[in-house]
Amino acid sequence: MEGIRTQTGQRNWFLICGLSVVLFGLTACAGPRGGDRTAHSESFFAMDTYMTFTAYGENAESALRQAENRITELEGLWSVTDTGSEIYQVNHSGGQPVAVSGETEELVSFALVMAENTGGALEPTIYPVLRAWGFTTDENRVPADHEIAERLANVGYDRVHVENGTITLETGTMLDLGAVGKGYAGDEAVQILRENGVSSALLDIGGNIQAVGAKPDGSYWRVGLKDPFSGGVLGVIQVKDAAVVTSGSYERYFIGENGKRYGHIIDPATGNPVDNGLASVTVISGEGKLCDALSTALFVMGLERAEDYWRQNKGFDMILVTEDGNLYVTEGIRDQFSLQDGYEDMAVDVVEFE
Repeated sequence: MEGIRTQTGQRNWFLICGLSVVLFGLTACAGPRGGDRTAHSESFFAMDTYMTFTAYGENAESALRQAENRITELEGLWSVTDTGSEIYQVNHSGGQPVAVSGETEELVSFALVMAENTGGALEPTIYPVLRAWGFTTDENRVPADHEIAERLANVGYDRVHVENGTITLETGTMLDLGAVGKGYAGDEAVQILRENGVSSALLDIGGNIQAVGAKPDGSYWRVGLKDPFSGGVLGVIQVKDAAVVTSGSYERYFIGENGKRYGHIIDPATGNPVDNGLASVTVISGEGKLCDALSTALFVMGLERAEDYWRQNKGFDMILVTEDGNLYVTEGIRDQFSLQDGYEDMAVDVVEFE
């Protein structure tokens, strides 16, 4: 691949001014219609985002409806604002144990494991701080330092206790599963499709991409990394049986009265929006919930800590873009990533195991 540079301990740099990344599926025609190449699609709104599922095969239409129903069901369990949801009940339990479904117990347990593994970079109890910044109400503001400190006093994954089908939160603590819920839901949808005999599908879960198998003609799915300022496609990742999830400061933000831009991803260590030089993190793995969790956690970590975490752990690859326009690709995905027209001369740093 032209423009690729290898990076271990020493970095090479290439400036791409104003670059940002967003994901979308490139699903060019899969071939003649008929048989197992007939495409069926479902589009719907759930988990505060638009989702579009495309699947192929004689059982695809029924399987897609089942997948949509399953995601709607999970949304009903995990919404932080729906008074009938299990997470709402847990958050307003006054410190008392709340009986929850197996799905909720499993997802919360997974979030706690990832919080521990990432040293708290993924923090499922950051919700009170998000509310202080107005990211859950669209009434954005810059809270005072003392207010942030007061909210942070109730933040900490060690304040969540899961035992025998119940969840107990210490007083003042609140859960928000937004950093893992869409990934889990995507994994559930993939399982439903496979159980119905679907071997080729592409799920766009509000920007989270999950591919079932390859395209009907056997070729890889093409997932694009887009420069949202120019509207062009920076590069393409070729995947099959994989999830691709991006987190970035460009997704949701507001401009304060001081003219500073504040992104919606909060650093649990400070209670302030992440400001560490990263513009986006894309994670590629076979499991959607892992990609979802890590895309947020690695964004919080910053470039060097994210590289270290990748070297110390297995099971995923990543693409990092910095605010000053540098692009990093881990070696496991380098052969599946290619630059697009107009970006051919861009240098890409390959992150390798040391």
